[in-house]
Amino acid sequence: MIRNVVFDFGQVLVRFCPEEIAAPDFPDPADRAFAVPILFSREIWSKLDDGTMTEDDLLRIHLPKLPERLHGAAANLFRHWADRLPPMPGMWELIRRIKKEYGVRAYLCSNISSTFPEHLAHYPILSELDGCVFSGVIGIVKPSPEIFAYLCNTYGLNPAETLFVDDLPSNIAAAGAFGLQTYLFDGDAAKLSAYLDRVLQ
Repeated sequence: MIRNVVFDFGQVLVRFCPEEIAAPDFPDPADRAFAVPILFSREIWSKLDDGTMTEDDLLRIHLPKLPERLHGAAANLFRHWADRLPPMPGMWELIRRIKKEYGVRAYLCSNISSTFPEHLAHYPILSELDGCVFSGVIGIVKPSPEIFAYLCNTYGLNPAETLFVDDLPSNIAAAGAFGLQTYLFDGDAAKLSAYLDRVLQ
C-alpha cells in the first residue's frame, strides 16, 4: 500500500526551461542564444544543487564570459530565476486531489539551490505538502542514496509504502535501489493521475 508520494520539482511540479527563464532579461533571440549555454552550464549549476555555491558565486564566474552590455541582464536573471518556473499543467491539482481523496501524504525531494526557500511564496503548492527536502540546504543531491535516507528518516517514511515521482531515469533507478516505489514522469499529468488512481485504491 502506498501511503506517501514524493515529487521532484523541476520538470515535475514546474517547468524548468532556461530559454523561458532568460527571456525577460534577454529579449533579443541572438543574445539569449549566446547567453543561455553560458549561464545555465550544468557543470556549474550542479554546484547550486549541492549547496557549495550560491547565485552570487555563479555571477562572479559567468560575468567575465559575457560582453559588458549583458552584465546587468545576467545579474537580474540570477536574482529572479527561482520566481520564473511555471506550474506543470495538471500537477498541482493532482496533488490536491490525491491528498483529499486518498488521504496520502505528499512530499518534495528536489535538487535545487540553498537559496530557493527564499522564493517559496511563488509556489503555494509547496506549503500544502507534508514536507520538503532541498538538496542545496542539506548538501546532498539525487541520485545519492543518502538523500532518500534523509527524506525517510526526517519524515518517518517507510520506503516500501512510498512512491517517488521524478523525470530523470538516474534518480528513479537510485530511488528504486533504495527501496522506494517509483514512477518515471514524462510530463503527462493525466497519465500519472490514472496510475495513482490504480495504486492508491
